[in-house]
Amino acid sequence: MNYFLISVSNRQNLDLCIKYARAGFTNSINGAWTFLEVNNGDYISFLYGAQVFNLYEVVEKKAIKNAENIGPWPPVTFSMSRRTYYFPFRVYLKPLREFTEPMVRSEFSYVAENLLLRGGYRRTHFQADRTTLQVVSQMGNIYNKPIDFFRDNSQTFEVLFIFKNNKNKDSPPEIFFFQEIILHSLIRQHLSIPQNLQDFFGKIGLNNLCSKDFEVLGEKALPEGHVDILIKEHSPRGHCKKIIIEIKTGKLQKKDLTQIKKYMDELGEECIKGVLIGKDASRILLKLLNKNKENITCLKYSFEGLDNNKNYSFEKLKSCLTITQL
Repeated sequence: MNYFLISVSNRQNLDLCIKYARAGFTNSINGAWTFLEVNNGDYISFLYGAQVFNLYEVVEKKAIKNAENIGPWPPVTFSMSRRTYYFPFRVYLKPLREFTEPMVRSEFSYVAENLLLRGGYRRTHFQADRTTLQVVSQMGNIYNKPIDFFRDNSQTFEVLFIFKNNKNKDSPPEIFFFQEIILHSLIRQHLSIPQNLQDFFGKIGLNNLCSKDFEVLGEKALPEGHVDILIKEHSPRGHCKKIIIEIKTGKLQKKDLTQIKKYMDELGEECIKGVLIGKDASRILLKLLNKNKENITCLKYSFEGLDNNKNYSFEKLKSCLTITQL
């Protein structure tokens, strides 16, 4: 169970999202990524104009064929890229609470810090922590307005991914090249399973921690950059133990060690461990870790039994993902 703030591109689309109790994501890799990040049973609010709107539970997800011809959202052209996008990735919602609250409220500080340090939205979604969800669940009033019906019973499809050494080409929105943000999401969801998180603690030498006391969160912005995954205590007392993870699709290098050390210095004593996850690691990096006895562990990801020349769904990749020690 997670809580996300979904960025909306304009007021018209926000009104349509609220009117029909659904969210739509574009036919881009970022749209597919957001669609795969948000799962049934998660909670979302809409984010537009530095304000947060309503609380919803996700009840269904569909990737719609021929969505460029199916509303409720009209295609949108972004001014910077001049590209026009439509909305094949759709999430159906159950309204829970009605409110309109400014992002400047202290209760939204976890997400507001991400917005401020990124210099604006430039993201399709932001994951908030459990504390934010608990507070939001008491804001405003219980939602009791009628929801309009919109028919979009088109054929559906499953998003597939291909590795870049595959001779085939990508074909959005149905087939995308495997990218780092997809790997981030795969690892975050993998570690969100309590047993997997407990096993992970063992691999990084933190057997004294209990997975039920921690939550696994997506990208966290810092002045020095962006932590790919933040694992932290969900109900800290006195201080909050934090573990940060930096992820690379390829081989980990010396520069990745330098990067994660900056993040750890920024978080201070509450950051009890740094973890680098990649396809492999350079000899120089491993030598530095062994020599300096850093509080940083390198791990390796792989997909067991997969053929790099075939296409795979997100769920298939997730079921084959393994994280092992180097």
